[in-house]
Amino acid sequence: MPRTRRSSAYTRAMMTGGRWSDGGSPRILLVDDDPNLLVLLADQLRADGFEIQTARDGEEALRRLRSGWPDLLIVDMMMPRMDGLTLAREVKAQADLPIIVLSAIETADSKADLLDEVAEDYVTKPYHYPELRARVIRVLRRLGDKVPRRELVLGPDLTLELHRRTATVRGEAVQLTPTESRLLYAMAANLGQTVTTETLLDRGWTDTENADPSYVWVTMRRLRQKIEPDPNRPIHLVTVRGIGYRLVQVEPQRAAADIEGGAGA
Repeated sequence: MPRTRRSSAYTRAMMTGGRWSDGGSPRILLVDDDPNLLVLLADQLRADGFEIQTARDGEEALRRLRSGWPDLLIVDMMMPRMDGLTLAREVKAQADLPIIVLSAIETADSKADLLDEVAEDYVTKPYHYPELRARVIRVLRRLGDKVPRRELVLGPDLTLELHRRTATVRGEAVQLTPTESRLLYAMAANLGQTVTTETLLDRGWTDTENADPSYVWVTMRRLRQKIEPDPNRPIHLVTVRGIGYRLVQVEPQRAAADIEGGAGA
């Protein structure tokens, strides 16, 4: 029976409640040295509405990344020339790009090490496609609405480049942790609107069953130390008491007035 092709709109709805900010399909770079698996998986993902690029090894993948960043990287661990772990490490050193690892190695230690160091998820080969698709959607859903891969200017002294996990604060580059950038992604996708603590907890931490709202509070306090002119009087990361937080874009004149008069904490 022929496979039913789903629309990109269907895939976007599955991931983010019908919102994928630029109206296009999520972009995935698929890297595997097995040509048959590469073609099969690319066809399956395209049929589900994803935009797919492929590479046969890590070196080819890096060349493709130089021409533009996808929304997700799916990479096999065992490849010639540059293996998947080396590729994943190089990618994570440059940007907070979500990575799903494909591997025939299924020991608990190897999975734990990969998930701790470079991967958002791990799928054992041979994989079952519906499971892989569900994991792809889950990883992308954690990002919320996609934030354009460009600078986000929040004020005269603050610019974010979340895909590179950096902020420019008063002309100085500040490095963000993966968790900090994930929380900022969720808020930047809803710029000026309140994002609940529960949503931020879900976006920032994989193991939400054992996570606690205090994780969000601590991370927000650390972020304010990094990016706010006065962490005790925040003008960009604003608390909405009892609900969550709001990321605010501030005009130069208002920024000066808020700093002088003291914005709400």
